[in-house]
This record gives sequence, C-alpha cells and structure tokens, in this order.
Amino acid sequence: MTILAGKKERAEGKIVHLTGRVLNPKGEPVSGAKVEIWQANTHGRYAHPHDRNTAPLDSNFQGFGVQTTDKEGRYRFKTIKPGAYPNDPSWVRPPHIHFDIKGNSENLVTQMFFPNEPLNEKDYIYQALGSGKEIVTAKSQTLTKDLETDSLLFIWDIVLAKG
Repeated sequence: MTILAGKKERAEGKIVHLTGRVLNPKGEPVSGAKVEIWQANTHGRYAHPHDRNTAPLDSNFQGFGVQTTDKEGRYRFKTIKPGAYPNDPSWVRPPHIHFDIKGNSENLVTQMFFPNEPLNEKDYIYQALGSGKEIVTAKSQTLTKDLETDSLLFIWDIVLAKG
C-alpha cells in the first residue's frame, strides 16, 4: 500500500508493517480468510469522495488493501501510519485501521488501534470497549533486519467467534 502501480513515489508518512493471524476461539488458524483494511492517510484523510476532511490527499496512497490468510492464518500489510482526524468539533479520532474479516463461518468488521496514542483515551469508540480495549490494540514489535530502519512493526491477532 506504500507504492502504487504506475507511481514512482511512495506514500507520505511513517511506514508500518502490520502482521498477525486470524484464529478461531481454540487458537487454531483460520486459513483462507479474507482480510480487508482501509484507513486514512498520514494527514488523516480518507481517499473517499464523502470524506469532508480538508486535510491533503496523497495521490500515492490508495488507503485500502486485501490479503488472504495462509494455512497458518497469517496476514501481512505494508502501509503507512494513519493520521488522526476530526470526526466532529468535539471528537478527534486517533490513528486506527478498519478491518473487514471474512472467515469460513462469519464476517467481522472492527478497528485496530495503535498503542500509546494519547487520543485513544479520548476516543468514544475506544472508551466504549472498556476492558476489551486490549483486544483491539496492536502490539509494537522490535524491527527485524529485513525491514526499513525507520519503519514500525505491529502485530495484531484476530479471533473469530465461529472461525
């Protein structure tokens, strides 16, 4: 998602490597699950005609991607860290990524939040989760040698109730 076909420049912003697994409640991998993500760009604007945010668009960032999990239930995206954006005059959404997961027996639409974001504690959606906040918060990982030294690495596993 950081370099589009036919473009020479990469998307603006901090590169994020996001990986995880889709699992059933027993911790078994859900192979062949479709994992779709969509997000705002680094400036907090979605590449969608109904986004009213006046922040700049990034012509090098499409804002969405799709993966199918492997036999171990793994997925991986290379994207950029989304920016915060105003939802209304009193509510600024923290950086987050939307997920739509289609497993073998169910569909789950949810959001993944980044750890240690000050705006998380002011976000109505995040706060409504109560003790479930940990479930929707990615875990920061140490970069591996094969990744850009100035990028970020997060892991986020998703458990589907029916697999």
